[in-house]
Amino acid sequence: MHADRTSTTRFAVPVDAALRDAGWQPGRWDIKQAEIWADTLREHVSPAGHRHAVFPAAVEAWAEFGGLDITPGGPGRQIAPAAFHLDPLHGLHMARTLADLGRALDAEVSPLGAETDSQSLLAIDDEGRVYTLDHTGDWYLGPTIDRALATLISGLAPARLTAG
Repeated sequence: MHADRTSTTRFAVPVDAALRDAGWQPGRWDIKQAEIWADTLREHVSPAGHRHAVFPAAVEAWAEFGGLDITPGGPGRQIAPAAFHLDPLHGLHMARTLADLGRALDAEVSPLGAETDSQSLLAIDDEGRVYTLDHTGDWYLGPTIDRALATLISGLAPARLTAG
């Protein structure tokens, strides 16, 4: 591996390697599957009447990264790297939780996937920012899907969202 490879790829070498091992490649774009997920989420209504938000940032993330089962290798930089599955249907029954987060953020929020071990829910907002929600709280993974993937794969500690 060449040290200068990071300057010619979209992701740092370890992140790029984990994504490629999961089946991602530059130009990957499965809009048909993304639209199936969008329709499924739009059609779902919780027993209390909550609905999912579907917007371009989510559909684009699903089209490029949806379906990937990512298992990073090696130690993390600050915490253990997270294994995760990018499939928004992990959040199908979380419409109320995502709507609550959206209200707190003043944004629409849609499911993105789940961390494999903890079952923490990964979510994306209408500006492309990515979060993880678990029993300990809500966490900010990054301002873009690329940064969030790097955070998860590299084992960087996410920032806790604070109320208000």
